[in-house]
Amino acid sequence: MRKELLRKTKRIVVKIGSGVLTGGGNDIDPSFLEGLAEEIAALRAKRIEVVVVSSGAVAAGRQALGLSDRPKTLPQKQAAAAVGQSRLMRAYEEAFSRFNLKVAQILLTRDDLANRRRFQNARGTLDTLLACGIIPVINENDTVVVDELKFGDNDNLSALVTNLAEAQLLLIMTDIDGLYTADPRKDPSATLINQVKTITRDMERGAGSSGTSVGTGGMATKLAAAKKVVKSGVAAIVFAGKVKGNLGRIMAGDTVGTLFLPSGESLNRRKHWIAYTLRPAGSIQVDAGAREVLAKHGKSLLPSGIAKVDGRFARGACVRVLDPEGVEFARGIVDYSSQEIAQISGHKSSDIEKILGFRYGDDVIHRDNLVLL
Repeated sequence: MRKELLRKTKRIVVKIGSGVLTGGGNDIDPSFLEGLAEEIAALRAKRIEVVVVSSGAVAAGRQALGLSDRPKTLPQKQAAAAVGQSRLMRAYEEAFSRFNLKVAQILLTRDDLANRRRFQNARGTLDTLLACGIIPVINENDTVVVDELKFGDNDNLSALVTNLAEAQLLLIMTDIDGLYTADPRKDPSATLINQVKTITRDMERGAGSSGTSVGTGGMATKLAAAKKVVKSGVAAIVFAGKVKGNLGRIMAGDTVGTLFLPSGESLNRRKHWIAYTLRPAGSIQVDAGAREVLAKHGKSLLPSGIAKVDGRFARGACVRVLDPEGVEFARGIVDYSSQEIAQISGHKSSDIEKILGFRYGDDVIHRDNLVLL
């Protein structure tokens, strides 16, 4: 199974956590970066394109600020990132130049990917860099980001970048061998799970928190990232990044880490963008009939099936779609504002122009802009 998946892989995203990059210490581990550069050079020689999503800017900068632990406030974090980002890229440049590889820095916020035109521009930049043989090194722009623009963690960012780059595989480097049946640091009987077909709620509940003082993501965020990419038909592997040679062994088809298999029914790139990149601005609650039509028959959402609207949003916003019990089961981009939807809710599409004085179309959310979760 692994070898068959990897045989078709020509573009990958490699996510590197702070704990791996720093070796658990307070600064970047140059020996790790040199080993990484050597392995990526070997992949490039096999015509495999590599995009790196790297944490570590805050960890690299906090020493200069005299901070002994992770920054506690947003200004401290942004200052540490401002100092550390240049140090991080210098470390990448020095390590990769030994293998005649060039790197390029790309800093993103959620707003960059939520805007469709900027999303497409970022994709064009990535494609051009890769065509020129340059390794893109992507990080969140921590120097300017605020809560509403945050990706949350770089595991989530790596999942969104996998969609952005149209990669065929996401590799997440962490400080343990992969997903275990229990936390191996607490339970000596825990065993490694080599392959996961479906990410279950039990797996998500059992995932532990971050095990280091330099990173923000634990196994739970890695499961969430894997769940996002498999929905778009892409495999993900979580593995021990500190073990030299693991990256090459994975790409050779060896059983290293935990492989998350692609979902049978995958989302196209646009629907993946709607479901996981856009931040919902409000919600629409539908009746039982509408839920049935949307979930089982793939139809558009009409005003007649809407029971309630929450939040204030404009036409073109992303919203959550809730069932009669208030449980989210879909997301979509609306063709009418919240105020307009409130006026036409429960009415037939033929009544829209009579009620509003204009009409964009029959649908509140067209099926092409609706994603079942």
